[in-house]
Amino acid sequence: MPVPPFPEQQKIAKILSTWDKAIGATERLIENSTQQKKALMQQLLTGKKRLLDESGKRFEGEWEEVKLGDVSDVRDGTHDSPEFIDVGYPLITSKNLLSSGRLDLSNVKLISEEDYLQINKRSNVNNGDILFGMIGTIGNPVRVKSSNYAIKNVALIKETGILLNSFLIYYLSSHDIDKQIYRLNAGGTQKFVALGVLRNLVVSLPTQKEQQKIATVLTNADKEIELLEQQLADLQQEKKALMQVLLTGKKRVVVDGEVA
Repeated sequence: MPVPPFPEQQKIAKILSTWDKAIGATERLIENSTQQKKALMQQLLTGKKRLLDESGKRFEGEWEEVKLGDVSDVRDGTHDSPEFIDVGYPLITSKNLLSSGRLDLSNVKLISEEDYLQINKRSNVNNGDILFGMIGTIGNPVRVKSSNYAIKNVALIKETGILLNSFLIYYLSSHDIDKQIYRLNAGGTQKFVALGVLRNLVVSLPTQKEQQKIATVLTNADKEIELLEQQLADLQQEKKALMQVLLTGKKRVVVDGEVA
């Protein structure tokens, strides 16, 4: 392995250290923003902090406690095991639901059009619907942005009226929901949650206008975190590319005014 002169080694280490510092600072910003969002959720989803309405007046009034199954259409996907193929439609399971609220399709299994259409007769997924893991990893709710797939062992929650999914997606990630599932699901000893348990979850419900306002605030917090995550990915890629040219001698650095 070719080794550059010691002064050039020092300069290369200094350059890469600059990227390391930027990466570390961005990681800390992501962690801080994530913790701030969690604190904000705790305040907003319990009514401890009330936002301002369009007139600049703080929202008032008691929140109504309702069962999820009474205000939303809660169903599930197939429990069968269709045959997997090389080219076809994605079949989403709990494994594909990430805690970040996103879908991971990197290792998704594919099924035939016939199986896809058969499954979607009972659980057709539409944009804006919420997916919720029922087996293995419980929870990890995801709000659907594209709908060209079927679901297995995953709950599907559709809006029917007063409860907005833009609000519910955050409520389903709250500590209150975790505690309710643990209590309703026999102490949480099983890696499975029944559809009846989900339908009996109690949601504290503000007016639709307050739901919309809360959802907007939390969505903006998510966008800030996503932006920082993209910046982090860019910095990591830049460092990787820089290492490739600096540590192989393809690009030489300036030492004491001269290119090494």
